[in-house]
Amino acid sequence: MATKLPQLQSKVTQASEILAKKGGSFCKQLLEQNKEHIQEPPTIEKCQLLAKKLFYTRLASIPHRYDAFWRELDHAKNLLKKREELNIENAGIAALFGLECFAWFCAGEIVGRGFTFTGYYV
Repeated sequence: MATKLPQLQSKVTQASEILAKKGGSFCKQLLEQNKEHIQEPPTIEKCQLLAKKLFYTRLASIPHRYDAFWRELDHAKNLLKKREELNIENAGIAALFGLECFAWFCAGEIVGRGFTFTGYYV
């Protein structure tokens, strides 16, 4: 660990120098490109108001998402009841979806272990 400390310090120094040189101009450019999304006046009170609106808007969308979930579940149940009508294309799509879910699970496990493939740091 002690041998990696100077490397880490040099990388942090390089990153801070780059940020100091280009950070301000990047921020100004980003704000200029997205000025239509900025609420005037840009105050703390305005930010709190927008955060509250976002929270309650998402809260209001829960019943719609709840109903959509049950509709999707009913559709999946109907597919299982009519298995004999299931064609190869739909089975392949379902298999690929299951594989994608498994891949995201594995990626999450790797991230949770600190980006190691073999196991946890002990």
